Parts: sequence; C-alpha cells; structure tokens
Amino acid sequence: MNRTRLDDHLADLDADGYLLDASQEDANQLYLSGFTGPDPFLTLYADGEVHLLVSGLEYGRAQTEATADTVERHADYDYEYGGREERTDMYAAFLRDKGVESVSMPPRGPVGTADALRERGIDVAVDADDRLQAVRAVKTDEEVDAIRDAQKANEAAMRAAEDLIAGADVAGEDVPADGDVERGVLLHEGEPLTSERVTEEIEVTLLRHGCALDETIVAGGAQAADPHDRGSGPLRANEAIIVDIFPRSKATKYNADMTRTFCVGEPSETLREWYDLTERALEAALDAVEPGATGEEVHAAACEVYEEAGEPTFRTDPETETGFIHSTGHGIGLDVHESPRLASGGEELEPGHVITVEPGLYDPAVGGVRIEDLVVVTEDGYENLTDYPIRFAAE
Repeated sequence: MNRTRLDDHLADLDADGYLLDASQEDANQLYLSGFTGPDPFLTLYADGEVHLLVSGLEYGRAQTEATADTVERHADYDYEYGGREERTDMYAAFLRDKGVESVSMPPRGPVGTADALRERGIDVAVDADDRLQAVRAVKTDEEVDAIRDAQKANEAAMRAAEDLIAGADVAGEDVPADGDVERGVLLHEGEPLTSERVTEEIEVTLLRHGCALDETIVAGGAQAADPHDRGSGPLRANEAIIVDIFPRSKATKYNADMTRTFCVGEPSETLREWYDLTERALEAALDAVEPGATGEEVHAAACEVYEEAGEPTFRTDPETETGFIHSTGHGIGLDVHESPRLASGGEELEPGHVITVEPGLYDPAVGGVRIEDLVVVTEDGYENLTDYPIRFAAE
C-alpha cells in the first residue's frame, strides 16, 4: 500500500477517518488492511494509521498477517456474541476510542452500518468517488511484481490449453467420423475435445502454479461471438476458439489477464482478415500507451484500425451488436476489472497503471477474435508483462 498516495487522495475528505465494513472479497478492504478475513470486519484509516477490529476467532491471525498499526478484538469492547444493536454500539465505541466522530465510507459500503452509526451520533458521508479505487489503480513495484508472477502462471495455463487444442485430431479428416461425432469436431484421445476439458486443463495448471480462478473462457464458433460466453460443448476445426484466462494468485491475491484466439485447420477468409485486423488494432493501441495519454485515446487507436477497414465499433454505431463491441481494456490488480478504463471517457494514464489491451471483433455468423496483452505504464511508455506468442494457428 502506498500511504503517501492514500493520504493525498483522502486529504480533502471532510471526515476524521475512512471506514470499511467488508470481508477480504472487497478489494478496498484487502488493500487497506492487508488481511484475508473471510467474514466482514472493520478497518479504519485515521491520522495516517490503519486500525482493525476483528472477531476473537481472527484476532491471532490478524495480528501477524494484517498491515495495520493496531489490531483489536470484539472482546476489547465487551462484545463477543450479541445482536445487531450491540454490535453497532461496539463499532461506535471503537471509532470514538480512536478520536473519530465522522467517517467517510465507499459507495458500496453497507447501508445498515452507515445508518446505525448515524443513529449513534457518528457522522457518515459517502465517498462517491471511491477514492481507494483510485489509489489502488497505481501500483507499487511490489504490486507489479505480484501481477507479473500471476501472469507467468497464466502463460503456463495458456500453453497447456494451446497444446491440448493443437494436439487434437479432426473427426472425418485425421480419423474417421462415426455416427456419434460430427465431422470437423476436435478429438482428444478419441473423445470430443470440449470447452470444459480445456478449461479443466487450464485450472489444473494454474493450481500447480499457485493460482486459481472461478471461471475462464474457452469459446469456439458462434459462442466466441459473445465476449463473455464461457463456452461449452465440443470444439471444432476451422473455427476461431477464444481462450481468455484471468487467474488470481492464491498467495498475493493479485490477478492477471490474457486472451489468445486459436484455430485448428483452415479459417474462413473473413476470420483470417479479422485476426490480422485485430493484431493491427492491438499494435496501434499499444503504440498509444504512455503516461499522459488517456484511456479514450488508446481506445480510439484500436477503433480507428477497425473503422478504416469498414468494421462497426461502438464509436460509429452505439447500438451495433457486431464488430468491436467492448472497450479496449481495463485496469487490473486486486480486482480483475478496476481503474483505469480504456474506453470513451477513459482517464489519463499514469506510471504504475497496469492495464489490459484487448481489441476484438464479433459476429455470430462468423465467430469471434480477441487478442489481449497485459502491460504496465512506465515513465516513458509501457512494459509488456505478456510473454506469449500471438498466432492464429494453434501449435
């Protein structure tokens, strides 16, 4: 955590402290506390110090794990088991014990906690700008290294996925098609190669590299035309297969993200053109990444490649359902999707921003193509954290 940056962003808040009531699943909570508490707990930032209030169950672990100046337990306020009213009495006592009579809370903070504290005389304001998210957007060197490590695991998983796809036989070409398998279906060890089987290989590989993910994308054919379709069923030759992996390190909790599109066999002329266009759009967007540039400018660079080729984008047609139908990228860190945005209205890029760059084209009649790299903005441009080849033919 960068406390200097944190102080700068919270300096203009008209409150004695900043309060979070959440579990580790809230990235702001994990960032501020450094504690992986599975149940909601309180973190207060006041006068340049971080204070935690946790249950007795979590007290010992919080003392050793949390990046906090003080850690207290419910029993310190004569509370261990009780109802909601008693719990909120404890919260108010905890705040006043730290000299705090007013707090700011993020826009997604629990309404019940805010209202109950107000009833007890604590002034609670909503931080509508979610300043902690802006603080988190600029990574320290240690955070960049954590993302870099997650990306290495990601690349191992992508390698495993590509090997499985590239090594597949094609029913009716490499081996005879029988009555139960359609011609053109990819086969692995005599059985149809499915999105689920490739996903399994990805997940097992990630676990072996200390990472995990709840979902991934392995989508072929018409399924690939929906950017968020996870994919299901048999994969086929001569169709684009989008593989999008976004793992989280089990140790650091930082995420990575990468997409590649593969094809076994001969893609259609349109798919080949789309792949070449998307590779050019990626290069144009990367060329636009530098401190001081805006996310909107990076997005525009990708859009221009597609638009000049006659492909629709949200810039030319906000209601289009085909073409380039999403932003060019997003920030990544403790959340898979965080600031800054590479999109219309996207903010200025700063050194330390870690962003995805992921142009793509989609149409159910054709399929989908997306290529995604992960980069960190530097003082004079960017460093690409992705070390994985860009190729359409799976090898």
